[in-house]
Amino acid sequence: MSLGGLAIAIGMLVDAAVVIIENVESGLAQPGAAQKLPLLHVIYRAVREVAAPVVSGILIITIVFIPLLTLEGLEGKLFIPVALTIVFALLGSLILSLTAIPVFASLLMKRAGADNVHHEPWLVRKLNALYAPSLDWALANTRTVIVAALLLLATAAGAYLLLGKTFMPTMDEGDMVMQLEKLPSISLNQTLELDLRVQRAILERVPEIKQIVARSGADELGLDPMGLNQTDTFLVLKPIAEWRTPSKEWLADQLRTVMQDFPGITYSFTQPIEMRVAEMLTGVRGDIAVKVFGPDLDELARIAGDIETLLKNTRGSEDAFTLKNDGVQYLRVEVDRLAAGRLGINIEALQSSLKSLVEGQAVGLVVEPGRRTPIVLRGGEGDNGVRDSVERFSELRIALPGDSTGAKTVPLAELAKIERLEGPVKVDRENAQRYVVIQSNVRGRDLVGFVEEAKLGVAAKLQIPPGYRIVWGGQFENQQRAAQRLSIVVPVALALIFLILFSTFGSLKQAALVLSNVPFALVGGIFALLASGEYLSVPASVGFIALLGIAVLNGVVMVTYFNQLRAQGLPLAQVVVEGAKRRLRPVMMTASIAAFGLLPLLFASGPGSEIQRPLAIVVIGGLVTSTLLTLLLLPILYRHFEARPKDKP
Repeated sequence: MSLGGLAIAIGMLVDAAVVIIENVESGLAQPGAAQKLPLLHVIYRAVREVAAPVVSGILIITIVFIPLLTLEGLEGKLFIPVALTIVFALLGSLILSLTAIPVFASLLMKRAGADNVHHEPWLVRKLNALYAPSLDWALANTRTVIVAALLLLATAAGAYLLLGKTFMPTMDEGDMVMQLEKLPSISLNQTLELDLRVQRAILERVPEIKQIVARSGADELGLDPMGLNQTDTFLVLKPIAEWRTPSKEWLADQLRTVMQDFPGITYSFTQPIEMRVAEMLTGVRGDIAVKVFGPDLDELARIAGDIETLLKNTRGSEDAFTLKNDGVQYLRVEVDRLAAGRLGINIEALQSSLKSLVEGQAVGLVVEPGRRTPIVLRGGEGDNGVRDSVERFSELRIALPGDSTGAKTVPLAELAKIERLEGPVKVDRENAQRYVVIQSNVRGRDLVGFVEEAKLGVAAKLQIPPGYRIVWGGQFENQQRAAQRLSIVVPVALALIFLILFSTFGSLKQAALVLSNVPFALVGGIFALLASGEYLSVPASVGFIALLGIAVLNGVVMVTYFNQLRAQGLPLAQVVVEGAKRRLRPVMMTASIAAFGLLPLLFASGPGSEIQRPLAIVVIGGLVTSTLLTLLLLPILYRHFEARPKDKP
């Protein structure tokens, strides 16, 4: 992601140099007395004129990225390197712009020709020809421009409500993982046999699958606590050019068609990295993890079944299921304490002996070269064993105490009630509370909208008993955490930016004037997201943050030059017109360079491009509206706020 940070910053890295070189070039092109000054003096004066706004602008962009340093969890691991890369790169570019760039300018740049006529490049002349009449019209129709800008802002606010929200765009990792879950009572041999049948059916009926690697149960270290009934089936795919239909959603539907021939198996689809990240964050392999906490396992199972039904009936739900936790056979032995007491049998010793028969008891260790093999003593299995038969377990002879010969025994059935029953595989706990999990993936809609609709359905149709509670987790939990953190830190960053603007201009009005460009800059980003069909995600939020810094920098450059012309005694009307025209070139250059720097992210198609594309869409779309409003609306607002009684007609 640090390389992505360089791609984001590549347009901003030259902003300071662009402003300085443009001002140096303008100083060298000035006729009259400026032509008589030494070259180094002209360059020094040009750099000094824009040094303060350039330093302020770069510091503001640096502060803009500070909120990313406060992110936690997965979003923090992804975007903190991005923020650090951008901040360090910007500070380095600022130092070079104030030191090395003026030196190179003195060596490479020349004054205007002998006729003291400066010839503008063709593109700049065309831009000036388009901008001059547009600016004159805007200044003559200030009310129309302001109303249009406010309507555009209101429309963007309405469009924001239509944007779907999610945590991170789904990254195409190339391969797929199909997770299978059978009955918890299944044995390892039965799992392997069933998995093999599934794999053969997939390879025969879905030619897009190159090979399959599957894993059932937990490893020796216990780092992946899966049951014997759970299998991760890694599907290695052929190149997409060889597919019948180049779509992973279509491929998943083909696999679902195959799985219809295997009733009783619950399945879901994910990707290798996505699966591991979800497990690390929430312990569940799904976009949505609904955890139901409570004391009674049967009541938890009932509530989980109702929630699973509601999720399946919610638009966008895919592969929703509850993790199976029942169906395991247990032997329950209820010892008759009175009967055992009459015969003088110690109940704890009896229970320990029975436990050893079922679970086994370590009695020794065989040491061999390179390994150690434990010796475990336990009851037999099979037709003649006591571990698989309630009847044979009931017929166990229990020796009476005090009989050294062992001749006096009683059957276990006279001392205890023995029955076979079904029970849970395990009891999951979190924060010392029992819970069950319902997981679901989301397809064809945004994550936050799906969860909000599902929450309304649960609140309206389910009656949760006292002592039970529901927690919505998964990717949704990450999105909520990131949004909450940014909602706190971004306003703090804006307050710091306002303080820097105030210290730069010494005016509350001008600081507010520059900061007012921010919401208009966000307009284009919102419309670009809506038009492209992307959701408002953490990468898109990073794009809005980057856009904020660029918009403020352009505003600082333009207002600073307005103030310089005002200090020279020019009337306000001339200040606005001349200053806006003089700052057209640096504003257009900074905006276009930033946009062109993000074009590779916009059109990239490799792994990871899904994460960077929303960021590029937001910045490029926002730069369009930000640049237009900076060039047309900012001069109008400056003329309005800075008008003195003598300037008014």
